[in-house]
Amino acid sequence: MKISVAIISDSHGYIDQGVIRHLEEVDEIWHAGDIGSFDVIGWFPEGKIHRIITGNIDDHSIRERFPEELVFEVGGLRVLMLHIGGNPARYAKGVKARIREVKAGLFVCGHSHICRVEYDRGLECLYMNPGAIGMQGFHQVRTMLKFSIIEGKPTDLRVIELGKKRMPSSN
Repeated sequence: MKISVAIISDSHGYIDQGVIRHLEEVDEIWHAGDIGSFDVIGWFPEGKIHRIITGNIDDHSIRERFPEELVFEVGGLRVLMLHIGGNPARYAKGVKARIREVKAGLFVCGHSHICRVEYDRGLECLYMNPGAIGMQGFHQVRTMLKFSIIEGKPTDLRVIELGKKRMPSSN
């Protein structure tokens, strides 16, 4: 069975029709933190599985509804999702141990606003950071990831460039 997934992160309260169109095409939507507003989640297409974690900018009301971490299995793939994860060259404190502890085959994080996918041979774990879909932060181009899971393996990975971040006018 093939399961299609979209990963977004760092919306900071912003979502647009370009993102929503991509979310309509998948079975599952994963948000890797820094949601910024319940309005973002409200725009998610219905009938999809939502896997959502909080990030460092999310307020108390969002933290009451969504966890800081998710560990789950989908299509035979064990997934760990945390907002602040670092990257395979330099994971955030405790992340490497947590990946080992939960035996994750896929580690998803956000926070850096840098889209990056890399296989960590030492941990035998695929690392995915979708970048940022929002308008806040230092990134220049907004990005997200889409892929499929077949028999416990990620496949058909696509980096989706959503266009340049609009800069606020100085007027």
